[in-house]
Amino acid sequence: MKPTLVVLAAGMGSRYGGLKQLDKLGPSGETIMDYSVYDAIRAGFGKVVFVIRKSFEQDFSDIFVSKLEGKIDIELVFQELDNIPDGITLPEERTKPWGTGHAILVAKDAVKEPFAVINADDFYGAEAYQETADFLVNKSSEKEYAMCGYQLGKTLSDFGSVSRGVCKTDSQGYLVTVNERTSITEDDGVVTYKENEEAYELRKSDIVSMNFWGFHPSIFMHLEEKFTEFIKANLEDIKAEFYIPFVVDDLMKEGKIKAQVLKSEATWFGVTYQEDRPATVNKIKALVDNGKYPEKLW
Repeated sequence: MKPTLVVLAAGMGSRYGGLKQLDKLGPSGETIMDYSVYDAIRAGFGKVVFVIRKSFEQDFSDIFVSKLEGKIDIELVFQELDNIPDGITLPEERTKPWGTGHAILVAKDAVKEPFAVINADDFYGAEAYQETADFLVNKSSEKEYAMCGYQLGKTLSDFGSVSRGVCKTDSQGYLVTVNERTSITEDDGVVTYKENEEAYELRKSDIVSMNFWGFHPSIFMHLEEKFTEFIKANLEDIKAEFYIPFVVDDLMKEGKIKAQVLKSEATWFGVTYQEDRPATVNKIKALVDNGKYPEKLW
């Protein structure tokens, strides 16, 4: 059975200033998602599930569904604020999405096989898809998941702070903890994050999560249980989000799963801020010029 790719594309890109998922960055108008799907097809994925908001379904379909038909199976699912457990009333003040863990959960009915999860606006590199596909086909199980890790120093923006899940691994290459660090910046070669207004140093070689995960479908059972607990505890906090690293961390502490860290040597880049866009366009062009991708993908 071929694995599935789940693409998290419901975020509105507030720091970027628009729907960066639909921004045309490649030489023939390709988005980053085009390259993600192209790499996934080459790596042996058989289906792609896009998690989007209902409000931009038409634009999304016009851009993606028609050109991908016949190349890979496609399904759209919708992450909305009211996708919450029965018996719970949504606070009127809530406008923020429920987070990445919730975004994966809404794909439950569309995914029955081992699957990978990625962000729509991150360029992960072809090697990462191949490594993850190999894991999903050969090692994925109810008790073993995976995360594709990147060196922190290769994931920073020149134009503002970023948040990253900083990972610790054991001697066997399995994840021990993921600590979410925010306001990460580099100044004169020194990388720091802030917590309670205090700055703490990080190493550029630290492995971080860029939200590229490999899961067995058993994760959905855990997500349902954890999200119900989360929303009951955080319903009145209108900014609280249900992040997938927190779920994985809980499951590891409970001894229910292990997560292998696939340390990718692939090139990662993204468009957190609008100012990141020119560099991203140039990096994609360089990959095309070097023969890594055709000038026109589809």
